[in-house]
Amino acid sequence: MSGTAAPSAPIEEARSSRSRHRRGRVAPAAGTALYDTVILVPARNEEVGVLTSLDSLAKQSRRPDLIIVVVNNSTDRTREFAQRFADDERTPPTVVLNLDNNPHKKAGALNHGLEWLREAVGGRLTGAVRHVLVMDADTELHHRFIERARNVISSDPELGGVSASCLGRTGLWRNPWQRYLLGMQIIEYGRAASARYRADVHTMSGAGSFYRAEALQTLIDWRGEVFWEDHRNLVEDYETTLALKESGWKVTANELCIAYTDLMPTLRELIQQRERWSRGTVDTLRARGWTKFTWHSISTLIMGLIASAYILGWGTKQVSAMARFGVSHAPLFWAMIGFWVLYPALRVRKLGPKAMIVEALLIPELVFTVVRTYWLVSSVIKSYMTRVSAWK
Repeated sequence: MSGTAAPSAPIEEARSSRSRHRRGRVAPAAGTALYDTVILVPARNEEVGVLTSLDSLAKQSRRPDLIIVVVNNSTDRTREFAQRFADDERTPPTVVLNLDNNPHKKAGALNHGLEWLREAVGGRLTGAVRHVLVMDADTELHHRFIERARNVISSDPELGGVSASCLGRTGLWRNPWQRYLLGMQIIEYGRAASARYRADVHTMSGAGSFYRAEALQTLIDWRGEVFWEDHRNLVEDYETTLALKESGWKVTANELCIAYTDLMPTLRELIQQRERWSRGTVDTLRARGWTKFTWHSISTLIMGLIASAYILGWGTKQVSAMARFGVSHAPLFWAMIGFWVLYPALRVRKLGPKAMIVEALLIPELVFTVVRTYWLVSSVIKSYMTRVSAWK
């Protein structure tokens, strides 16, 4: 494992001596100094994108004080590329940790990085670290992400975290079907980013979440770890969001804290990704039950299932009626069509005219709704009928 030696030099000495930093001597002695922002990047088989992600941190308008890359059960060259970044004198101080045989997925990697950080600063995050940014290794951050997230979290001492608004990377398609699939994901991410609100955000994004270190220490004091280490935990970001709320912290999202993330290029990969997200959410909600922190998510899930069934059933009935009796016998149907042409188009107006035209055409979104309904229903069924397999 690289960078695991217990540090003893002051932070000023670590910053002035890159060679000492590379041996892991990067943290201040307990109580003598402070890291303002530490970045935690778990990376599993991310040789393609890890350098792009790390470069986006090096280009921040407010550079991080320390980056911790946890190479997690990787079988490719992720560690080599991350170490190449760490060895570059122009980059922020960076430590690369290698974690093999981790059965706890991303949660285990994140906790491993936090444990290393706590040991490096004397045992506790509070007083030694102000902020911890967790980001995926397939994500790029807007160059002012850290600056903006610090401003948001400083606006309210009860805020435990600021979530990114995620946008999909564009221009990655190779054929018309892939262009459609990725385009609908871009619209989906953009619509969600515009709709994120400051109060009672559903989940902190795994792609980029900026935490108050004191809030993370609260979870460690409460349950011994920040991220729940269990192979059944498919959505560590959502489970941690609930834990923060339950321990008295508020969380928020900000439209200007932007993270650009990879999209799924095939239908199979998209369904696998969304089934994991949806099934993990259902599992977490089932485990916690109806509480003041889960009722909104449970209600939204139920209403989504009902709405999808109604729209598909009612729409099929109306189309059949028009085929038999003509369009003049379906005025309500056409009124609804008019609404669903305008409303979706207006919701994506920030994405530009192309996105508005796609939404106004209805058919692209309707097809994607069918796919979305499939993974939602299958996730609920799997949550009740199947077990989550362990990750070896």
